[in-house]
Amino acid sequence: MSRMAAIGVLTGWGEGVAALPEDAVKAAAGREVIELPRPALRGERFRRATRECLLGVAAVQAMLREAALEATDIAGPETALVYVTAAGYGAANRTFIDVAAGGTLHFPYTAPSAVPAEVAIEFSLRGPYIILIGGATATLDALWSADRLLAQGRCARALVLAVETFVECADLFGRARWLVPRPLVEAAACALLVRGDGRAVPGRAAVPSGLEAEASRRAGSTLACGPLVAAALARAGGNEYPALTGQWRGRCARLALAGGNLADAG
Repeated sequence: MSRMAAIGVLTGWGEGVAALPEDAVKAAAGREVIELPRPALRGERFRRATRECLLGVAAVQAMLREAALEATDIAGPETALVYVTAAGYGAANRTFIDVAAGGTLHFPYTAPSAVPAEVAIEFSLRGPYIILIGGATATLDALWSADRLLAQGRCARALVLAVETFVECADLFGRARWLVPRPLVEAAACALLVRGDGRAVPGRAAVPSGLEAEASRRAGSTLACGPLVAAALARAGGNEYPALTGQWRGRCARLALAGGNLADAG
C-alpha cells in the first residue's frame, strides 16, 4: 500500500505545473520541439554525463524541493528506483553514432540504464531497481510496480522517474508525425511514493481521462512523463488520488491512485 508524497516536474516550459501554458500548441508558435536545457549541475562526474542523465538528477532534486526533503532522506537500501522512458536514450545513441569518429561519448551512456545509474550514484540509492521502456502506459506500469514493491515490504519509499528528450532525434519523430502530436516537449519528472493506506489499481481505459487531456493540452507531447505531469496537475488541484490514463501504440491503460477505501478505483 502506498501514497504519492510529492512530484517534481521539469518541462521545456519551466519547473512545476504552474509554468505550463494553457495551450501548448499556441505557446509553441509553430515550434516542433520545446527544449529542456542542460542543467548546470556541479561535479566532475557530471562533466561527461549526457543531458538526459543530468535531467534525471535534476528531476529528483525538484521532487526533493517539493517534498522539503534532503538527499540524505532518500539514500540507502530502503529506496527503490523505477525508471521509464520512450525516447530518453535515443539522444545518446544518435550522438554516439554521429560523432563516433571523433567524439568523447562513452558507450555505456548509450544504454537506457545510464540515466537511473547516474541517479542512483548521485543519491546513493541501493534499493530495488526497475527499468521500463515505453510511453505513458509504461509509466502507469511503473507506478503500479512501485506500489507493489511498497506493499511487499521490499522498500520504504520508491522513486518513479521519467525522462524524455527529443532535440537530438527530432528528425526521427518527423518521419511518423501522425503518431505523436506536436509540440514535442522535453520533460523530466519524479514521483515519490511512500507507504500509506492508498493503492494503485490498474485497468483498461476506453478513452483518455479529462486529466490526461488537460496534461496533453497544457504540456504538449511528453510521452512517458505525461502521467506524472497529469498527477502533478491533480495534486495542484487538491486531488491526491487521481485516476490516470495513458496511451501508447494502440494501448490505452488506466491506473487509479485510490485511497484506503478504494472509492476512486472504479
